[in-house]
Amino acid sequence: MIEDKNPQRTSLEHLGEFGLIEHLTKNFDVKHSSTVTSIGDDAAVLDHKSKQILVTTDLLVEHVHFDLSYMPLKHLGYKAVIVNLSDVYAMNANATQITVSIAVSNRFPLEALEDLYAGIETAAKVYNVDVVGGDTTSSNKGLIISVTAIGEADESDVVLRSGAQVNDLVIVTGDIGAAYMGLQVLEREKEVFKVNPQSQPDLSMYTYIIERQLKPEARKDIVELLKALDVKPTAMIDISDGLSSEIMHICKQSDVGVELYETKIPLDPQVISTCEEFDIDSTTIALNGGEDYELLMTISQDDYSKIKGNPNLTVIGYITEKDRGNLLITRGEQAIPIIAKGWNAMKNEA
Repeated sequence: MIEDKNPQRTSLEHLGEFGLIEHLTKNFDVKHSSTVTSIGDDAAVLDHKSKQILVTTDLLVEHVHFDLSYMPLKHLGYKAVIVNLSDVYAMNANATQITVSIAVSNRFPLEALEDLYAGIETAAKVYNVDVVGGDTTSSNKGLIISVTAIGEADESDVVLRSGAQVNDLVIVTGDIGAAYMGLQVLEREKEVFKVNPQSQPDLSMYTYIIERQLKPEARKDIVELLKALDVKPTAMIDISDGLSSEIMHICKQSDVGVELYETKIPLDPQVISTCEEFDIDSTTIALNGGEDYELLMTISQDDYSKIKGNPNLTVIGYITEKDRGNLLITRGEQAIPIIAKGWNAMKNEA
């Protein structure tokens, strides 16, 4: 479905590993004083002085996490960075550096990797992080990308999953479910394309949900907003695997229960209409879809007046005692158990 607009194909062989790294990273510049030594030595040298350091890593594997029949390589590079930065922001911290490693098969020419790294470079500029290292190697299983993100925060600012307290409010940023429905549209059009390669799908009515799948954004702005509002969440996590999975992580780590309200879950109109088109329940998608990279947090009720009416933050429930369980209060005011059915990377889809 994605046309090759650059017919030139330069083999990776003549560059070699170090030549390839030098070629792909030549445009990366250093923005942070904490980056003492970047790409070019055996290891990067970082100096975060009195800050606490946060480190997170994610692995993206072709045919498991992405499909290049509809995922442009530039978008993939951008997304690979975003999914890691999101984990740093979910700790109420500032992302400062990343490393990027790839394993690539010989079906990829140099031009393809240039597109991939153009996306990485764009994300690094947008989110103001330094690319300080990485590795390249060959693969016989397609494309594999590993990104490690490094962040910093004052000890007093770090937010864990384990701090939620009974009667805390549960808040979600933005809206959820869009990335999953974008994926459903792309998968449908992929099947149509297989049958009729000449078909030109009109995806204009799905612009928002497709962008949420192909080019998500991390909520750095929320960390900045919370600081401006003088609100420190008691617990926080990013929504990568689905709302149900994430709230259950918080409840388990905090040893509490929760009540979420179906009527409060924020859904974009495009999500609702696409769910109707696919005959899928929108609440099910919101709970289990994943890849939204919004932030799910709990805050003290004392801070409610600070966030009340803010369009970026929606209260969707509250924390309860552990023995009350994890419940969804439906539109019909029934209390049903929340079951984690979100993305499971170890599930065999074959």
